[in-house]
Parts: sequence; C-alpha cells; structure tokens
Amino acid sequence: MFKKILIANRGEIACRVMRACREMDIKTVAIYSKADAESLHVKLADEAICVGEGGNSDSYLNLANVLMAAEISGAEAVHPGYGYFSERASFAEALGAMGIKFIGPSVKAIEAMGDKAMAKKAAIQAKCPVVPGSEGPVDNETDALKLAESIGYPILLKAVAGGGGRGIRRVDDSSELQRMWKLAQNEAQASFGNGDLIVEKYVLEPRHVEIQIIGDEHGNVVHLGERECSVQNLRHQKIIEEAPCAVLPQKTREAMGAAAVRVAKAVGYSNAGTVEFIMDPSGEFFFLEMNTRLQVEHPVTEEVTGLDLVKLQLHIAAGGKLPFSQKDISLTGHAIEARITAQDPDKEFAPSTGTITRWNAPGGRGVRMDTHAYAGFTIGPYYDPMIAKLIVVGKDRDDAVARLQSALHEFDVEGIMTNIPFLRRLVEHPDYILGKVSTSFVGRFLQETDNAG
Repeated sequence: MFKKILIANRGEIACRVMRACREMDIKTVAIYSKADAESLHVKLADEAICVGEGGNSDSYLNLANVLMAAEISGAEAVHPGYGYFSERASFAEALGAMGIKFIGPSVKAIEAMGDKAMAKKAAIQAKCPVVPGSEGPVDNETDALKLAESIGYPILLKAVAGGGGRGIRRVDDSSELQRMWKLAQNEAQASFGNGDLIVEKYVLEPRHVEIQIIGDEHGNVVHLGERECSVQNLRHQKIIEEAPCAVLPQKTREAMGAAAVRVAKAVGYSNAGTVEFIMDPSGEFFFLEMNTRLQVEHPVTEEVTGLDLVKLQLHIAAGGKLPFSQKDISLTGHAIEARITAQDPDKEFAPSTGTITRWNAPGGRGVRMDTHAYAGFTIGPYYDPMIAKLIVVGKDRDDAVARLQSALHEFDVEGIMTNIPFLRRLVEHPDYILGKVSTSFVGRFLQETDNAG
C-alpha cells in the first residue's frame, strides 16, 4: 500500500479522501490556492502545498504547479477526486511519466470514455442499448437538421467532451436548431476546448439511472447497484440522488448492471467508474455516458452496500484484486443524498459569498455529512457552489425521505445564502414523496412555485 498520496482537489471530496487515508495509515498531501488557505482539507492533511492564487486556472487547474507539488511532496500516488483533472488523460499520462500512480483508470480508458462519441461506439460494441442519433460528431447544422428530421424532435445537442450539464441544449423544432447549435458549440468550446457536438433523440420524461462499477487491474469488474439521479436542475446538474432506484424492477436492474459491466470491460476499465443511463416511462433504458472517476453521489452506494469506495480505489491502485465477486454484492436499506450549495434560491440560484457565521449541521441516527464548511469559513467567488452533501439512510425509501425532511429542517446556516430552504420545499412535494420524478420534475416544481407566487 502507498505510504503517501497527494489529493489533487479541494473541498469536501479532498476531506473525504483524507479520512479514508488516515484509517489506512497513509500520509496525505493537500494542494490549495491562496484563497483556500483556511479550508478544512488543508487543516486535515499531513502536508499542504500552495499551488497558486484564487482562480481555478491559476491553482487547481494549473497543470505545471500541481505536477510540481506531486513531485516535491514525494507522493507515490495522486487521487484526483472529481472535477478538475479527474478525467484528463493528459494528467494521468504525465503522472505516469513521473513514476507517480494515478488513482483511477488507465489513460486508454479515460480517452475512450471521455469522448461521448467514442463512448457511444464502445457501448454499441458491448451490445448496450443506446439513444437513437449520431454515433460520432456531427459536422455542421445542415447534417444535424437532416438527422433530427430522421429521428424526430425533440433532440439534444451534446458536447462530445466534458460534463456537468454544460454544452447540452434541447431543440424542439428546426427553427431552433441554428441558434441552439451555436450556443451549444460555443459553450462546449469555452468549457472543454472542444466544440464538437453529437445529436441524439430527446427521451421525454426520462429517469436518470446510473450504475456504479468497480474493476481491478487483473480484469475483474463488478457493479454495485444503481443510483437514481433524476432530480436535476434546469442545467442537467444533479440535486438529489438515491440508492437504489425505487421503481426499478429486479429484471431491469440485472440487465442494466450487466450492460454497465460489459461497457467497462470493453475498454479494459479498472478502478471506480459510473455508467449512466436514461430510462423512458416504459422501462426501456439507454446508455448515456460513462464517468471515469468517483462520483459526487458515491456515498449513497456506500451506505446501501457497506463498502468504502475510496478505500477500494486505493486498494486497486496499489495492485490489489477485488475482494468480492458479483454474487457477494447486495443492497440493504435506502440512502438519499442532497447537495447543499451556497446559492440564493430567490435570485435564480445566484452564487452566494461571505463568511459562514453559523453552521448547525443535522445529526443523529442514519445521518451523514460530507463537507469542508464550518462556522468562520469564508465562501469565495472562485469555486463550485456545493459546500456539503447531506446523506441519510433508512430501512426503506419512506423512512429515508422522512429522515431527509427532518435533517433539512434541522440544518441551520447563517452568513451566506444556501439552497436549504428550496430543498425543504422540494422534498415535501407530493410527487417527490411518492417517487414520481423524472428529469423534468424540478422544472415543473419551479413553474408551480412561480405560478403560486
């Protein structure tokens, strides 16, 4: 096992990795920007190295500085967390050239699944159902128009690179296509340095269901069940995630899990990864994409499987074999995660900055909090607004929903605006309580709220 690793990230995920390392007697090295000098991940680490000023491009995304920090720290491996360099093949390749282990999949697997067009081809080869549409990038608006007419509106324009809901536009008719094409292309170019787009059929009222997979470097791959991620904002960014999906029949669960494993094996995947699907109202599912990293929502899988995914990542990266097979995996209870963000719901979720003057987090049986926030910590303007993840566990979904509602009412934060009041209302909506959700649920909820106001 490694003696020292560097965490190339910040915030709650850096803290999460450090806690696992401490339990495994592994020394940790934090990187931080000058704006993050008082962040909790800096305090928890055994060592900390400043990699630049406040902005991401000057610090956490400054490749030369992060690589230099890894080298001078003497770290044997680097955990990328999620975001930043976690899905950058060039980062993993550079570490390998330095003799430092990247805690994640191979460069080849990152390249194969990081490009949505290549990933879709891999899924087709693995006999995994895919959404009707282009198998590769569409060259221009004219070709996009022809394809849209053949598969039928509405369609989605999707950036082949990146994620996080950026570079995605819904198009309902041909008159919208030209404007949306340019918007999606420009956003993709600005966000990922690649303006290529694919065209896919837009599945109406879908559920977003994903499968957590884990593979070792000896060819063994298993899945750890599914997560429901249908509660998303208008930019396709997840708000609430659950495990398992309450409406998934066992037969579909097994078929989806098997398809995810086939996709992973098709690219020789190792370490933790997630294969994402959309499922239409009839129960038919289609491959969406694969995320070649640990997901934000990994805690809900941990809570229903009893496994520590970060410890598994470290074990696998150090050359270990999976300590279980598919038949050993079972799901117990129901877990829900709510993302807590520093945003003002009354101002169209504009980011909120300032110093947290009160941080009264919920607790009790079945409540877990993953965060880097605390009273006295200052939220600056530079980073993603997510400041915590509230995870609850119950014996079934009804029990978990009741616990989530209670925990959100207990959660008291002052000094900044948060989305907690919005989440309280959202999880008390009758459709959410009954599990009648799709990726359009939040849009309908916001429209109801506007009409009521």
